[in-house]
Parts: sequence; C-alpha cells; structure tokens
Amino acid sequence: MDISNIISEIDKLPNVWAYEYLSMCTEGGSAYIKEQHEELHFDRIVVAACTPKTHQPVFHAILLELGIPPRYLEFVNIREHCSFVHQKEKDKATEKSKELIKAGIARSRLLEDVATKTVLVKPVALVVGGGIAGLSAAIDLANAGNKVHLVEKNSTIGGRMSQLDRTFPTDDCSI
Repeated sequence: MDISNIISEIDKLPNVWAYEYLSMCTEGGSAYIKEQHEELHFDRIVVAACTPKTHQPVFHAILLELGIPPRYLEFVNIREHCSFVHQKEKDKATEKSKELIKAGIARSRLLEDVATKTVLVKPVALVVGGGIAGLSAAIDLANAGNKVHLVEKNSTIGGRMSQLDRTFPTDDCSI
C-alpha cells in the first residue's frame, strides 16, 4: 500500500485530519493523539490500522482521558482487509484502503453515545429441554454457582438418549 497516497487523499476530506504514525497503539501514539486533540479539538477518532480485537481497549482508554465517549471510535482494519488480501497488488490495496477509510469516516459522523446501564444479575438460569444439551448446560450452570430451573415437556429427561441402547465411545448403557 502507498500510505502517503492514502494520507494525502483522506486529508483532503472536509473536517478530517489524517496522520501517519507507525504504532498509534503505543504510549507515544497515545501522547500524539492527546497533543492533536489539544490543538484540533476533534470529537471522533477513526483508526485505520490493524484489527480492533487487540487494540480497541487502548483507544477507548485514550478517548476516556480526552472526555470523548468511547463509542466515538471507528476502526478500519486495512491490515487484514487490504494489505494481507492484496499483497501482490499494491495499487488495489491502496485504492481499497481509501474507500474503506472514507466509509469509516462517514460512519463515524453518525455515531452516537449510548448510555450504559449496569444492572444486577441474579445467578438464576432457566434451561428449556432435558435432553443431552439441556442437561449438560444445566450441570455447567450449576457448577458455576447458579441456581438452575430445568423444564422438560416430557415425563422423563434424557431426550433421544432413551432411544439408544449404548453410547459411544464408552459403550455404556444410555439409560
């Protein structure tokens, strides 16, 4: 990908400031974002880099420090979606990156802060069905310290197990 080409095109968009920083998810990148915020007073961040799975919490923390709701972060995964899939087609990777970043910017303009409410959860579960899956789920939930209510429509539990003579791989009786 031609990063300078991408930066120059994205930087031309209205109310958008595009930057290249080698490792934005590091302490240096965090400081850089904070410096830019002091100067530009932006209210959204679009990160065009790698996967959000590992780095999203880093950027959420930065936004919180800046007083910006974490929901105002938009990730554009150009590493996996462009660099990796178009390794031998630099021009295609560059053009696709531009389009994905433009789409991410457009989406970021629509982001809204959604209030988060924390509620207490009772450690009680209802399991519907007393077949193998239901019984396994009920045991796992009970072992995790939850009170379990098991509901079965038939007069016996076990589901299809009662129709079997033996079980694999132990060859135990299924009843």
